[in-house]
Amino acid sequence: MLNRRILRIKVFKELFSYSENRSMSRKEVLSEFERSCEAVRDLYLFVLGSVPAVTAEAARQIEAARGKFNPTPEERNPNLKFVQNDLARLLEEDPDYRKLVEKKQLGWEPYDALVRSLYDALKEQEWFAAYMAAPERTLAADTELFARFFEELLQDNDALESILEEKCIYWVDDLDYALMCAIQSLRDIARKGRWDLPPLYRSDVLAAEGKEVDSDKAFAEKLLGGAFASYEDYEARITGATKGWDRDRICQADRVLIILGLAEVEHVPAVPARVSVNEFVELAKYFSTPRSAAFVNGLLDSLVPKLIEEKGLAKQL
Repeated sequence: MLNRRILRIKVFKELFSYSENRSMSRKEVLSEFERSCEAVRDLYLFVLGSVPAVTAEAARQIEAARGKFNPTPEERNPNLKFVQNDLARLLEEDPDYRKLVEKKQLGWEPYDALVRSLYDALKEQEWFAAYMAAPERTLAADTELFARFFEELLQDNDALESILEEKCIYWVDDLDYALMCAIQSLRDIARKGRWDLPPLYRSDVLAAEGKEVDSDKAFAEKLLGGAFASYEDYEARITGATKGWDRDRICQADRVLIILGLAEVEHVPAVPARVSVNEFVELAKYFSTPRSAAFVNGLLDSLVPKLIEEKGLAKQL
């Protein structure tokens, strides 16, 4: 699931928290990081839960319409294609999926108003009408329908985001990534005919395919552990390179990103120095000020060669 870009983001957030609360221990920082990573997979499971929830809402509305005093011909003989979709049935009948959802309390039962609004919105979509009108019934068609449902109705959904904020503090910024993972799972289901819980780290997926890859978990732990252990050294290097600057002029997010860039160069030997610099410059574009990318890039370009030379690292910028 988790690739190195999102791992760097999570490491950044944990180190930023540490920069604001220096009483945190290394163990506490690493534990928070691990919880944050696992929370992405929990959110992925929660997102998948919308499939049986919306399907059940469709069935409820159909039965309610049938029970009217004077139902229309369409209400008496509804199109049951969506209600009988194979994807919802597959998830509902998968014991591993149900066990995880129940254990982690990730069901959609408390959010009936949201489920109702999602199904009402789904019925208004032209692509839903096309799905209902198509004569074939296939798992592939069901998964593609819900992939679009995730992309167009769950993404940027204010009501959903409000629920996520209340349900888990780690979920605030991870919805888009969880949706992407869920969509990939749907396509895997269409291909294999079953659901499998994805490994937490992307490298584990590749290793299972027989590819030789470095562990993403080990990468993240080296990066966060190295940044924690060498925080004061890196902070002193930044201070030395910005003599004459008021400390408050350097955004704290920029400071943490530069520290992480230095930590990755020193403590993660397999990653080229230029890749490390570029990754944290990219993160500066999203998590700091408009001018931060240029500042982070300039300071890392100045500090990294000195770090490589002083530490005798087998790298070059």
